[in-house]
Amino acid sequence: QVQLVESGGGLVQPGGSLRLSCAASARIFSINVMGWYRQAPGKQRELVAIITSGGSTNYADSVKGRFTISRDYAKNTMYLQMNDLKPEDTAVYYCNALNRGTEYWGQGTQVTVSS
Repeated sequence: QVQLVESGGGLVQPGGSLRLSCAASARIFSINVMGWYRQAPGKQRELVAIITSGGSTNYADSVKGRFTISRDYAKNTMYLQMNDLKPEDTAVYYCNALNRGTEYWGQGTQVTVSS
């Protein structure tokens, strides 16, 4: 069982930055894949970025060059650094972990980009 707790969301102006955190109850070095997803009002949940246990990363085209996913093994925490935020980045952001065939989700954190 892996529990995930997101934090770091909030209201930011266009062009601003936020860093989301996802604290895991398990040692993240052993988790196969971790990632960030988001869901905007009226839209389906979509992949934002993933990182594998081997350190490989993948990003949605819409966030490439602006967002960076990373992990801190000592803190068992995954991050999403979001720069140059745009209004279309507004959504609830969810942390996800896939471990030994079981998927886990956090409760989500709201990110609102507005002037």
